[in-house]
Amino acid sequence: MQWQCLRFDQLSTDQLYDIMKLRVDVFVVEQNCPYPELDGHDKAQGVHHLVAYDNGTLMAYLRLLPPGTTYDNVSIGRVITAEAARGKGMGSVLLTHGLAYAEQLWPGQDIDIGAQSHLQSYYGRFGFEPSSDEYLEDGIPHIDMRLTKTPATA
Repeated sequence: MQWQCLRFDQLSTDQLYDIMKLRVDVFVVEQNCPYPELDGHDKAQGVHHLVAYDNGTLMAYLRLLPPGTTYDNVSIGRVITAEAARGKGMGSVLLTHGLAYAEQLWPGQDIDIGAQSHLQSYYGRFGFEPSSDEYLEDGIPHIDMRLTKTPATA
């Protein structure tokens, strides 16, 4: 598996196509959820795209967003594995790499995610805890979760 963490301006046109195709194939088509997949955040200042290729095929992807982009804190989004990579632990490897890159880019910062509710226990294994009530986003139940790295102040 070849891993790269790149800013938008560092992505090749082939990589950008692969990312958009995988995201639309899964989040829009597979999940039968028409929504504006291209949300304007991909090109935002400081956003990074983590890609994992196996023999030229995109197998996993996530987006790393600096504080203030989608949440007050650092955030991770669009966490996705290709169908061929599922059931093999690739999602955990992807998230582990994503968390390591987030720490490298923004040391010691809390990380927020908007998780599909059925994945709450999965993200909990990585230290994420619920930080909101459940809500509907594009017709799918979600919950905000936070990985707290900074000590709470009294």
